[in-house]
Amino acid sequence: MARLFWLSDEAWGRIEPHLPHGQPGKPRVDDRRVISGILHVLKVGCRWQDTPSAYGPHTTVYNRYNRWSQRGIWQRLFAKIAATGPVPDEWMLDASHVKAHRSASGGKGGPGARRSAARGAGSRVKSIAWPMIVADRSRSP
Repeated sequence: MARLFWLSDEAWGRIEPHLPHGQPGKPRVDDRRVISGILHVLKVGCRWQDTPSAYGPHTTVYNRYNRWSQRGIWQRLFAKIAATGPVPDEWMLDASHVKAHRSASGGKGGPGARRSAARGAGSRVKSIAWPMIVADRSRSP
């Protein structure tokens, strides 16, 4: 089981002033707990109904995420928080987690008969590196 994610006091101190207040209807449950649950689901990639019970009912976590998404609250919240801090010198994207259907790896079907490795070893090498090398050498200094 994945470790639970909880917002630190510092992170919550930055987020809390930007949350919507004074909304009509029933008072919201603990915002910190629900937002931590939303971030946990987004970080781990589990289904909403698999949200650990420590974050509260999974329907509450999902409904808060969904309703705030429809109202544009998340975009405003991220924009306000990003505007309060310094811009980092370096940005990084991590794309190591990709969900795919279990049949996405190939299996039966596909583009037809494939050349065997023995026949492919004696054939001409097909590569895109050669045009790139030629283009790089043709540049004038």
